[in-house]
Amino acid sequence: MSLPEPIQRAIEAFAALPGIGPKSASRLTFYLLREQSAALRDTLAEAIRGLNDVAYCQQCFNFTEAGQPLCPVCRDPHRDDGLICVVEEPLDVEAIERTGVYRGQYHVLHGALSPIEGIGPDDLKIRELLARVQAGRVHEVIIATNPSMEGDATAMYLHRLLAPLGIKVTRLARGLPVGGDLEYADQNTLRGALVERKEM
Repeated sequence: MSLPEPIQRAIEAFAALPGIGPKSASRLTFYLLREQSAALRDTLAEAIRGLNDVAYCQQCFNFTEAGQPLCPVCRDPHRDDGLICVVEEPLDVEAIERTGVYRGQYHVLHGALSPIEGIGPDDLKIRELLARVQAGRVHEVIIATNPSMEGDATAMYLHRLLAPLGIKVTRLARGLPVGGDLEYADQNTLRGALVERKEM
């Protein structure tokens, strides 16, 4: 079947997104072509164009609006600027913010060390983190990289760099999810729960 060029372009654009194959891309495109989806098409197009108005925060490297040098967290005077939580990606900031308990600042690395993928320290925002810490006022850095081989390697590398600077360096605790059963926990999760146990 030969499709009109605009439809083919839309399918190819959707298919270029991670996790969306050709069939899903076709379904999304044809859903948006339905008559009642005209308003949704306009909203979606406007939202995608709006992504051009996004930039990186000059302090933590999370996303911010273009023209705003600092993101909302870095601009908030009620946040503890002596406490920095280091995460791999901007989505990790959102996950921690949803807990409602963290009131410090962030630093987004934009990845994790991965020699296999050719990602080294110079490919991440590590130099910028060290500059923030060396500028003073920072009393603790929480390393909140993912509990993976790459995340652990990044955490160990950061610890080696930060420990000599005389600040407290901590790592997120690991353990069992709420409502989980021991029999279904994988070995690494169970090991982390035992190592990070707390006194009752």
